Amino acid sequence: MIGSSIIPAPLARLPWRMLSLVIAIASFGLVVLYSAADGNLRPWALSQGLRLVVFLCGAIVLSRVPEEVWQRGALPGYAVIVVLLFLVELLGAVRGGSQRWLDLGFIRLQPSELMKPAIVLACARFYDMLPPNETRRFGAIWPAALLIGLPAGLVMLQPDLGTGLMITGGGIVIMFLAGVPLRLFVGGALALAVAAPLAVNFLLHEYQRNRVLIFMDPESDPLGTGYHISQSKIAIGSGGITGKGFLNGTQSHLDYLPEGHTDFVFATMAEEWGLLGGLFIIVAYLMVVRWGVNVGTRARTRFGKLTAAGLATTIFFYIAINLAMVMGLAPVVGIPLPLVSFGGSAQMTVFLCLGILMSIDRSSRGEQNW
Repeated sequence: MIGSSIIPAPLARLPWRMLSLVIAIASFGLVVLYSAADGNLRPWALSQGLRLVVFLCGAIVLSRVPEEVWQRGALPGYAVIVVLLFLVELLGAVRGGSQRWLDLGFIRLQPSELMKPAIVLACARFYDMLPPNETRRFGAIWPAALLIGLPAGLVMLQPDLGTGLMITGGGIVIMFLAGVPLRLFVGGALALAVAAPLAVNFLLHEYQRNRVLIFMDPESDPLGTGYHISQSKIAIGSGGITGKGFLNGTQSHLDYLPEGHTDFVFATMAEEWGLLGGLFIIVAYLMVVRWGVNVGTRARTRFGKLTAAGLATTIFFYIAINLAMVMGLAPVVGIPLPLVSFGGSAQMTVFLCLGILMSIDRSSRGEQNW
């Protein structure tokens, strides 16, 4: 929040410290994409920058939406996105062997990305409507499980394991924060541990199963399934403390590192900017997530508290899963690094989360609409 007689009051009241961090992260991402394209604005940095401006303005507009609108629209919005997921199964465009997009002519829409914040809003709305003394009963569990399981299952069919896990994780976080008994999560974790080997062998697609297995020993197939992880670890390690220098990365510029501008953009960045660049990104991300958690702490309503915490966690999931993936600490599941990886879907989702968080923050301060 800043004060000025020139800047309009609604803009001055925005959380500019958080927005400055977001702009700094995204701007650093543009520098990395510029380098990944061998010092060219096209094909990645220019279009990414234009989307950044559009989505940032969109988030500011969303910040003026009253919290009550998100509250009333949570379940209808969820239902609309579920319908879109069914349409993806029927009419969706296929790219890279996956059927995840709806081609609307002027834009390719990925409904599964919209479901990440939508599942948080829907579950928060459900527990907001539920009397607190009912939270520990079975009637507080199965509707939420259905809300989570339906879209997650549809996304898994696309197939998109990473997004399906993020949708599931976002919903489970809301259940936990709402007060569902801890023993149920322990029981669920044990059941998942028992079912995981069966799921890997019988439910996952072959390429997904290979990614999980190669995660255990990427060096067993360094030129095949383990190539992404091996080259990513080489790029990150070769950057050292200060990196090789801007435009001097070899893994990405010599095309050893696949997807160096999307899922593995952190490896591209770490090679040129080293540990110091990586720490800058990580610390800035954590400060944004911390701001989101604080919004939930300050929120006046149960819906606001649950939604803010859930959206902050969704952003954290993006960061944690991608970083674990590129460092070889988790299987490759196709989760981009928010605000840095090239692509509009994840960028749109993150700014949607930030817009709703700013809306809840504004409502908690009792500010009026435009």
